[in-house]
Amino acid sequence: MATKASSGTAVVTLPADTQILITREFDAPRHLVYRAWTTPELIRRWWGGERGEVTLAEVDLRVGGAWRYVLTAHGGFEVGFHGEYREIVPHERIVATEVYEGMPDKAALVTTAFSEKDGRTTLTSLIEHDGRESRDAHIGSGMEGGMQEAMDHLELVAQSLA
Repeated sequence: MATKASSGTAVVTLPADTQILITREFDAPRHLVYRAWTTPELIRRWWGGERGEVTLAEVDLRVGGAWRYVLTAHGGFEVGFHGEYREIVPHERIVATEVYEGMPDKAALVTTAFSEKDGRTTLTSLIEHDGRESRDAHIGSGMEGGMQEAMDHLELVAQSLA
């Protein structure tokens, strides 16, 4: 398993040629991290990190339901992502597709798991691409900096719900 150096508190690894694994521990209980992860008005507070303003966070949290997030970056351009929920186990696991709207033919499958020990939550997110080229484009997009910021904000939002 290759490891990619992380600049923040989330650890990014590359367990296979088509996969990205993100692991992050939060100083907040699982039900609050899950709530912040799945509630549109809360997503708007953390998903963009320091990169801009989340102008849209739509969530139809059911199997077959859709989600879509749009960020207006500080440079004025929009970045959108969307997908469909495939599996939901409340407070434990979400499996959904993820499509970066700049590359609409390249959907990934994302499995996000939430576990708790001693009031702290570990989130793991396995992103599976259709090939190494797609995975490497994702890694090379600069996603890690924004993801680290977003995860920091996610922790603050979850803590604010206590």
